[in-house]
Amino acid sequence: MTTDTKTNRVAIVTGGSGGIGRQTAERLAADGMAVVVCYAGNPGPAKDAVAAIEDGGGTAMAAQADVADEAAVAALFDAAEQAYGGVDVVVHTAGVMLLSPLADLNLADFDTMHRINVRGLLVVGQQAARRLRRGGALINFSSSVVKIALTGYTGYAATKGAVDAITLILAKELRGRDVTVNAVAPGPTATDMFLEGKDQELLNRLANAVPLERLGVPGDIAPAVAFLTSPAGHWINGQTVRVNGGII
Repeated sequence: MTTDTKTNRVAIVTGGSGGIGRQTAERLAADGMAVVVCYAGNPGPAKDAVAAIEDGGGTAMAAQADVADEAAVAALFDAAEQAYGGVDVVVHTAGVMLLSPLADLNLADFDTMHRINVRGLLVVGQQAARRLRRGGALINFSSSVVKIALTGYTGYAATKGAVDAITLILAKELRGRDVTVNAVAPGPTATDMFLEGKDQELLNRLANAVPLERLGVPGDIAPAVAFLTSPAGHWINGQTVRVNGGII
């Protein structure tokens, strides 16, 4: 960990050790924020992300937390405040996707998604609502599948629909705090979570459904997140922004 007392803004990125989360952590660090890379279980990728940020001249630390555990998330915010003095930005990318048609959906799988994707959103959002400093931003992660309505995504899309609703309501609940709350809704994006279990034919169909005729990559999503956390994006509030190459 590198501690820099000159750093002005501090970000927590859940799910920050891989995929969109890591790209976002690296982008926010490049923009001058001290970044807390939150990981769920395996510390190795989180340490790699911290090392990459520090190699680029940024400031970062790794911290473990189960996002659905209120004590663990409170401790995560405590660690950020102790290391860097406060929290200005929270980017909540942590989530899980388990796919099945509704008729065959294992309800235990849905319970897992609900715990991480919905309860985790509420737990992280609760701490963010209590602790973000003025001028801050909370960015949740929805999914364009809520509108695209792909078959097999019933349970997952249900959890992401909750993200959209909670984001708008929390933005209104934070009236007077000068803190924005938005969600980013990626389309088909080539992360390990998205690619798992999909054959090349399906991936080709999904890529061709995008007007830009390719899958997204994490580097397509991180700049949108960075904009929403920046002063330039601070007038955007309570929105779900679809970052998906135009797929409908």
